[in-house]
Amino acid sequence: MSAKSKAAVQEAPGDVRHQREEFVRSFLHKSAELTEELIRDNQTMEEQLVQLREENEALRAQLASNDVVRELRTIIERLEREQQELLQCSNELALYQRRQADTERELNDLASLYVASFQLSSTLSIGRVVKHMGELMEQLVGAQSFVLYLITADGKRGIPVSAQGRLPAALAPIALEDGPLADASLTGVARIHDPAAPRAPGEPIAVLPLQFGSQVVAMFAVYELLPHKCAWAKVDRELFKLLSVHGATALIAANLYAKEAGPRAALHDVLIHLEAERHKQLLAAEPDSGGEL
Repeated sequence: MSAKSKAAVQEAPGDVRHQREEFVRSFLHKSAELTEELIRDNQTMEEQLVQLREENEALRAQLASNDVVRELRTIIERLEREQQELLQCSNELALYQRRQADTERELNDLASLYVASFQLSSTLSIGRVVKHMGELMEQLVGAQSFVLYLITADGKRGIPVSAQGRLPAALAPIALEDGPLADASLTGVARIHDPAAPRAPGEPIAVLPLQFGSQVVAMFAVYELLPHKCAWAKVDRELFKLLSVHGATALIAANLYAKEAGPRAALHDVLIHLEAERHKQLLAAEPDSGGEL
């Protein structure tokens, strides 16, 4: 395959924000129309409520004789019941609006997860994979300053391959001997702290290990969030889980693909590998079969 064809295969998708906005807009259009109609109904009910209250006060002021007192009291009681019904309808509408807001927020979260998954699997260029992961950390998670480290084969050092924002120290390889980065590298467990909580100088707010199988192959160290982000959201932890698994897989796949001449060349010995795996499975099953006999 020519270099031009390979570049076309590896072409990255559009901007992350644009994809998410297009995805959300298609789902929220109908919901927005329904919400606007309910808001208009609520305004109408509130106007009727004001009118009923005015009528109630006018009737009380017009009581002139004992003959009409009973009838007027009946009317007042009816108006008060209608008032309570309108108040109940208004409360139900407010509850629906809150549920609608929750639904829109969940849809936004799903859109973010979809875009993140799509971006990580959309290219086999190692440079674009690293770039996409940085964009996801910034645009979806809200990280302003962070570093992506690759873990050496012996697991003792972290090599910075990408960084953004104001960092507490010079960008250089680190020894994974102690501290939150070493703990995350050893255990594979993310370290996520409250952004407002005090911490030691140079200590990251969050450390996200990227794990393949039982081994941590890379990790993000987040040092600062964007100004508008004061706390972690529920979807952030889901994005961290997605990046932890799919980010590691994307890095490994892109690195292996870089040695190939194209997507077809990368699959040239897939049948050999499949046959080798089947042979191993048959060999592993033979002792069990013999034991049963």
